[in-house]
Amino acid sequence: MESKEFKFNGATVNGFAMLFLNIAMNIAGIASIVYGAMLEGTVGGIVLMCLGIAMLITTLFIWGGFIKLEPGEARVMVFFGKYRGTFTDTGYFWVNPFITTKKLSLRARNLDADPIKVNDKTGNPVMIGMVLVWKLHDTYKAMFEIDSQTMAQSSGSTNKNEVSIGTSVTSMMSAFENFVRVQSDAALRQVAGQYAYDDTDSDGKELTLRSGGEEINQQLEQKLDERLAMAGIEIVEARINYLAYAPEIAAVMLRRQQATAIISAREKIVEGAVSMVKMALNKLSDENIVELDDDKKAAMVSNLLVVLCGDESAQPVVNTGTLNH
Repeated sequence: MESKEFKFNGATVNGFAMLFLNIAMNIAGIASIVYGAMLEGTVGGIVLMCLGIAMLITTLFIWGGFIKLEPGEARVMVFFGKYRGTFTDTGYFWVNPFITTKKLSLRARNLDADPIKVNDKTGNPVMIGMVLVWKLHDTYKAMFEIDSQTMAQSSGSTNKNEVSIGTSVTSMMSAFENFVRVQSDAALRQVAGQYAYDDTDSDGKELTLRSGGEEINQQLEQKLDERLAMAGIEIVEARINYLAYAPEIAAVMLRRQQATAIISAREKIVEGAVSMVKMALNKLSDENIVELDDDKKAAMVSNLLVVLCGDESAQPVVNTGTLNH
């Protein structure tokens, strides 16, 4: 979607120059009123007093046009309900006081989302959390495509008398943060539901939440960008920072993982033991140390496998007899 944001091209004046001019007009206005009063009702005195009053009223009008911007900030300019552009120049300026300015922050912000419970691809409940970095990149969408001002007023204060807090930059950014939090929750649930927590049945060939790493994070960023584009919000980075089974199945899944680990270890032990037994039989045969018939070989294989695969150390037994029947 094409952005409707554009740079403010209205008249702006250096703020310090207008400040000095306004102070001078205040002094001149007061002096005119005082000097006119001293003329005691003459035509010149009345003119001076009217001129002084007009100058003071003008200075009050001028005071409403001063704005200040720091790096990483912007002001959305609205003239009687019409969007006039976004002002991003840093410094102290004076603009038409009839233009309403809404201040926004363009700086990057962190959101550390609390872990939420979701069901993974296999239906297991897991606890998953993420941290993301976001910032505004389209002020028009942020101000006019979503109801940010109402959200700011409803979340800015619990005191009904404080109606102006909804227009402050703190309240506005808090409203955007709440919007990001809700959408990030939905995106995280969507991504987590597409993958299993861990791969226990397909020999590590399937992408999982635990092993996905960068690929899972990239998909999460993509889903967040799709959801937050309507609000003019850009995701700088999003990463899963917490992943665990839900408490109700954590103990069971831990035993399952332990059983899987034990089976894998046993497979390695048996594979090594068979290799060692084969090597021992070949050595005995090649070097003519002893001749073993099939029964003796079977007994030797059995004994060696018991020794090599056993959990406890074998007790040596000295055989002083003969190999013959």
